[in-house]
Amino acid sequence: MSNAFVATPGTPAPKLDDLMLAMDVVDTLRQDQRLVERELSAPSSDEVLIKRLREIYRSQGIDVSDRVLEEGVKALNEKRFSYESPAPSLARSLALAWIERARIGKIILGVFISIFFVCLAYNFFVARPQRIAASQVAAELSEVLPKALAADYADVLRETKVEGAREHAAQHLADGKAALARSNAVTARKAVADMRALLDDLRAEFKLRIVNRPGEASGVWREPMINLQARNYYLIVEAIAPDGKVLTRPILNEETGITTNVDKWGLRVGSDLFEKVIEDKRENGLIDHNIVGQKKRGYLDVDYDVPVLGGTITKW
Repeated sequence: MSNAFVATPGTPAPKLDDLMLAMDVVDTLRQDQRLVERELSAPSSDEVLIKRLREIYRSQGIDVSDRVLEEGVKALNEKRFSYESPAPSLARSLALAWIERARIGKIILGVFISIFFVCLAYNFFVARPQRIAASQVAAELSEVLPKALAADYADVLRETKVEGAREHAAQHLADGKAALARSNAVTARKAVADMRALLDDLRAEFKLRIVNRPGEASGVWREPMINLQARNYYLIVEAIAPDGKVLTRPILNEETGITTNVDKWGLRVGSDLFEKVIEDKRENGLIDHNIVGQKKRGYLDVDYDVPVLGGTITKW
């Protein structure tokens, strides 16, 4: 910043009081902006401003020399005591960045820390589980599923006493191998599940017994929707294992087309057999001949002791 007074050779340096007064003059003029704008637009504006300033200071009891007043007006015109922001430039931007380096550094550090934790969270909650899942699927396709498929297929061949089971097992094996070759884990799992279900069905042993408990129906009849004049008769049966346990079986409901795992179901029979069973129960509350069939190990179908029509229901 330039001083209001500049010493010349042979001229004593301005006093500090004079310098401060000159700066005060400039500040007074800057505050009374309307006065400056009005007087600068008139002829002999400097003289008018000096006169006006002299009156202002005298009214405050301050004696200011004309030289100080002149220097103050001159300094205002030359904008010696005012600050003008430099024009935007690369150098200015770099200088401001250097001045604000501590704050900018904290911002940059915060951004990097945020990015680090976002990447860490993504890796832990998304990328890592995906890698683990992909590794598990790869191991399943290369080891678990092929071994399970081959082992269950061999067990089916050992257990079965009917050609139909061998044919089903061969089809499940072919489906599983094709899925494994395509790395299709979903289809391969289904082939293994189908093979296991076939094996479980072959190993199952039970007798098919008519339900005969208080409060439970032993038989029901239904009117088919397509012919309300006809009736379908069903005996309510359950599968009893050799140890007396009631088994759950997958049964197709012929009225809905839905297969459901149930522990008792309706077996469609002729009206003659239905009436015979109901009459048997009416005599003494018991069904003397309550076994209607038997499922032996190694076979897929029930060997019925009575004539059946083949349909089943799971709700009544």
